Amino acid sequence: MLHLSVKGVGMHLLKFTNWVSLFSLGFAFLYFYYAYQFSSSQIMAEESSKSIYDFTVKDIHGNDVKLSEYGGKVLLIVNVASQCGLTQSNYKDLSVLYEKYKNKGFEILAFPCNQFGGQEPGNNEEIQEVACTRFKAEFPIFDKIEVNGKNEAPLYKFLKLQKGGLFGNGIKWNFTKFLVNKEGKVVERYAPVTSPLKIETSRVCWNLLEYQGQQKVYALAFAENKTCGRWSKLIKA
Repeated sequence: MLHLSVKGVGMHLLKFTNWVSLFSLGFAFLYFYYAYQFSSSQIMAEESSKSIYDFTVKDIHGNDVKLSEYGGKVLLIVNVASQCGLTQSNYKDLSVLYEKYKNKGFEILAFPCNQFGGQEPGNNEEIQEVACTRFKAEFPIFDKIEVNGKNEAPLYKFLKLQKGGLFGNGIKWNFTKFLVNKEGKVVERYAPVTSPLKIETSRVCWNLLEYQGQQKVYALAFAENKTCGRWSKLIKA
């Protein structure tokens, strides 16, 4: 009888211990889940409060460039490659777009990247030769970077956080494009196959507007009804 009592007590203790363990495990799970959620929300809030003007990058010669130097301009930020099937058409169209709007508060920032098919294998000097001599690019070409992974440039971490892509935020290929407004915030992201000229012709018409007073300001007028409200905020007084 005593043996059975001890055995029964032991079983009750074992059940109690199991329940305590399960409760502790559940509590720990909830604690770390909500702690993670809070941490993630806090990080996203901190990131969303930034603009690209908070970042410093390196130019093609290795010199530091504060992106705040481009404050007050609309920017098209592109990861480029010299040996991609999209290279010739994109460089050509980017140059056309740049020539047309470079004096109207618009700038293109190109960041070479070798993460997609190894199609930007050269050093900075070779990249500049291809971009500026072969493709006649006059817009700024920056230092070669990584746009995905543990070594991704902080700028691209910010860009992807601001505007995710299809099937995840990662950059899918060369010539992904981010359109940034005058406040340094990403307003649109375009797939690699989207031509820079298609951005202009099918989504927006760039119109120079001159308001009263001596200062000239610029605005975007949009052909597509659903985009007018958002895009009209890109460049305005």
